[in-house]
Amino acid sequence: MAQEDRYHVNIFKPVTEFQKTETVYIWIMLTIWALGTFGFQILLRLVQENPAGESFLTRMRFLGFPFHYWWSGQFMIIVYILLCIWFNILIDGLEERHGKADI
Repeated sequence: MAQEDRYHVNIFKPVTEFQKTETVYIWIMLTIWALGTFGFQILLRLVQENPAGESFLTRMRFLGFPFHYWWSGQFMIIVYILLCIWFNILIDGLEERHGKADI
């Protein structure tokens, strides 16, 4: 494998085992984020009871906030931070298994 090929990364066609595993981790994180963000918005649309968008999710309260606001405005920020931490833990483990860890 040529030197420049080792550093060329294509997320849709990874070459090395390290790149393949890293790509799987990235797709998992993006899927979780997309389901939490867009899936909840689709759910709100599916359960709306009138054209104004009211539903049991918009009437429900959590920690003093309307549930749909709390989910989108606060919970998904927490999920994003946790996904970042989890991704870094996974990548650190992957780097250790492949001998690429920083000392």
